[in-house]
Amino acid sequence: MLTGKDYRESLADGRIVYCDGERVEDVSTADRFRRSVDVIAGGYDRYHDDNPDAISAYLNAPSSIEELRDHANLKVDPLISSTYTSLMTLLTSADRIEEIRPESSAAIRKYVRQMQEKDLRIVECITDAKGDRAKRPGQQEDRDAYLRVVEQRPDGVVIRGAKLHISWAPLAHELMTIPTKAMKPGEEEYAIACAVPVNAPGVKIINVTADPLAGDLRDAPISTDAHSPMGFVIFDDVFVPNDRIFLNGETEAAASFAHSLGLWVRINGLKNMADEADVMVGFAQLVAEANGLERVDQIKDKIADMVIHATLIRATLEAAMGNSSISPEGVVVPDELYANTGKFQGAAYRNAMIQHIQDIAGGSVVTAPSTKDLANPEIGEIVRKYMGTKQSIDGNYRTRLFHALRDFTASAYAGHQAVSVIQAGGGLFAQRVVTRSRYDMATARQMALDLACLDDPWA
Repeated sequence: MLTGKDYRESLADGRIVYCDGERVEDVSTADRFRRSVDVIAGGYDRYHDDNPDAISAYLNAPSSIEELRDHANLKVDPLISSTYTSLMTLLTSADRIEEIRPESSAAIRKYVRQMQEKDLRIVECITDAKGDRAKRPGQQEDRDAYLRVVEQRPDGVVIRGAKLHISWAPLAHELMTIPTKAMKPGEEEYAIACAVPVNAPGVKIINVTADPLAGDLRDAPISTDAHSPMGFVIFDDVFVPNDRIFLNGETEAAASFAHSLGLWVRINGLKNMADEADVMVGFAQLVAEANGLERVDQIKDKIADMVIHATLIRATLEAAMGNSSISPEGVVVPDELYANTGKFQGAAYRNAMIQHIQDIAGGSVVTAPSTKDLANPEIGEIVRKYMGTKQSIDGNYRTRLFHALRDFTASAYAGHQAVSVIQAGGGLFAQRVVTRSRYDMATARQMALDLACLDDPWA
């Protein structure tokens, strides 16, 4: 297993990374990436095992519901979480394409073992540039609007295109690249799934981040470490050898990878949503107490709404894990109906919960003086005086609480999170499609017919 030091050194591999219009020569020390690198390196050190044959427990496929729950309860950094999601996506896809492309099924399992043994980090590259959204991949004016194979060689393929919204791309080692949707006959060039090293010739990563750009980082206690670099990944005629190709032209299997990824991204997102929903309840209660309003009925009602929301999300997470199935390879796969239902609930109603926090808190969410104001000998005492509410709630504590609330609900990071929660793992419509397809409609119809004492007119 790698250490944090090993990870930092591994980033100096010639990868081509841009941010704010400039080439980033060393992502491990660049200001816009340094804190994120610290988070990932810290994750490596936290779970490091000196045994030369050790494999991170978090990267092993769960073989029981208990192991699946253990994975959900581990506090890990976002990049190892993405790696786990990628590996589980590949293993789930391997089972689904076994009959169509058996050689790729074997290649996937070999690749997964290699990544586990090397302790490398992977990100999922799925969303294409897409061009004209009203047209399919094969109908685009620019054929590169969807990642495609531009050359078949005896030893591999050459791919061209771009993948967007790739969290942590500049800090990973591998790009798991899969079709974004089902492909039809005639779209074989777009039915490509493969693994590409971040430093492969032709790969370029253009980044944005939601990090605090200026000011005292103490005023941004959440986003300072929680923000993630987002990569716009360009594949400019990148060669992929045969042993890293998992799908190549089999249009009938293209959707398998996206569906597999959707399941694992949503269950991971659901776990994060469950934790975040509890944090939101905690913030609402804390600021209600800080304002002296915790016993006011309308405040208690809002917090009760948030408790119900948090409990529903946690319940769907437990149901998704508790109703898991076992794949042919012995991997425990969460239930898709509950996972998608929970993800929809969490994403669709998150903004309402944020609004409750802001309503309970008041305008100081965005107007509270800064940490430097608190420390200023001329004005600090005055700030503490007027930001205080009662003897047990001093102005320093309440001001710092508002800094956290601003960072969580009203900062650039907060806006980034608001979009990410909806779009990660597919938008709300995607969850509606899956829940409708996985719900037992036949049983529901029959129950209604029985209650109404009616025969089925379609029987």
